[in-house]
Amino acid sequence: MSNASNELPGENPQPQAQVLPVPVGRTPRVVLSAEERRREIVQLLDKHGRITVNELKGRFGVSAVTARSDLDALSASGALVRSHGGGIRPLTESPDHSLRIRESIHQEEKARIALAAAALLKPHDTVILCSGTTSAGVARELRRSAPENLTVITYALNVAVQLADLPNISLVMVGGILRQVSSAFVGPHAEQVMRSLHADHCFLGTVGLDLEIGLTTLDIMEAQLNQLMIRAARQVTVLADSSKFGARSLAVISDLSAMKRLITDTGAPPEPVATLRNRGIEVVLA
Repeated sequence: MSNASNELPGENPQPQAQVLPVPVGRTPRVVLSAEERRREIVQLLDKHGRITVNELKGRFGVSAVTARSDLDALSASGALVRSHGGGIRPLTESPDHSLRIRESIHQEEKARIALAAAALLKPHDTVILCSGTTSAGVARELRRSAPENLTVITYALNVAVQLADLPNISLVMVGGILRQVSSAFVGPHAEQVMRSLHADHCFLGTVGLDLEIGLTTLDIMEAQLNQLMIRAARQVTVLADSSKFGARSLAVISDLSAMKRLITDTGAPPEPVATLRNRGIEVVLA
């Protein structure tokens, strides 16, 4: 009997996984097509939340170039968000990621934004720093070159740790109920303390920046504390990378009229930037 294929004329057969020959006694390695490999990557993300290039190399036996290509393709399709050395589930599906994960996203943009923010501060200024990875970047910049006699008010534990041992910075730590995912103290006690303070600057991070809704974040209590920060400061500078444009989150902090300036990155969409400038808001593209 003939071994001829049963496929109909004109049909394009799907690529099949190949098994590489291996020495006797070892388990053969299955070589997957790019499509099969990427489906498995999405399943791994659903299960674990993140994946690294090194993990892909080990799991699929591919090069770092191929692993990055898979991640880039999945990022372009919206299946993941690229991070330093790998990828994570899209933030729209699980937005309240830990600081460890958020620190790996848009690293270069956040570093430039933090540098531009720190440059605004002068000797004897008082600044309120909110929680978040960009504010932590500002704290790192202040470790390198803080103005003399600077006072920093913060409710973010990760920010305070960066500044606690600097002799030329007076640190005011606002306590309360700790949100572990954001390393931020919130709640009635934190709000009571914030009402009693005044500052020259407020550097405010945000999860979403929408021209209609305004500034939004993930936690209602943190949004309430942010509102008091805005009232306590002479001027408010919003720190938001370009991925925040058009995003809306659970809790509204403020409309955009509270902003004196926005520091974002050069990838910010031109039309919203022009709209903000037309409203009298200074926009710095770092």
